Amino acid sequence: MKKSVVVILLALLSLTVSSFAYHKFYVGLFQVNFVPEKKMLQVTARLFVDDLNLALGKKYNKKVYLGDQKETTEDVVLLKKYLNEKFNIKINNQSKPFFFVTKELEGDVLVCYLRLNEVKKISELEVFNSLLMESSSEQQNIMHFNIKGTKNTLLMTSSSARGMLKY
Repeated sequence: MKKSVVVILLALLSLTVSSFAYHKFYVGLFQVNFVPEKKMLQVTARLFVDDLNLALGKKYNKKVYLGDQKETTEDVVLLKKYLNEKFNIKINNQSKPFFFVTKELEGDVLVCYLRLNEVKKISELEVFNSLLMESSSEQQNIMHFNIKGTKNTLLMTSSSARGMLKY
């Protein structure tokens, strides 16, 4: 438990300090909220934009400029494709596609907003999150969940990119 708190605090610190041109933490931070009145699961993903551009560039053999003035619509298409391949959530043992809402740049962090529609009830969540793990073996994705008033956290690593929560 203490180790998880330390990891979370380090992740928050590394994501909020945007004055460094280079970072030595490889952390993605995700917030997942269930909004029952809208029958929706909302996901906010915070990823270092330089790591994301590097990963997309390697994967698709193309220079990518997310969060830059040179950003193209093709860059955003590649981002959506990458997210669909490396991140998914099963609800009650059923895969649900997510809808990419928008993105914004906060310092050196790209914030992506996603949602899953038609979510009436959640008794089980299975999560796969291997974003940026092919770029760095040190990459960790911390996922915070707020489902039915219950808060949980999962830590995804290259050796453990899947997790399950029951409600």
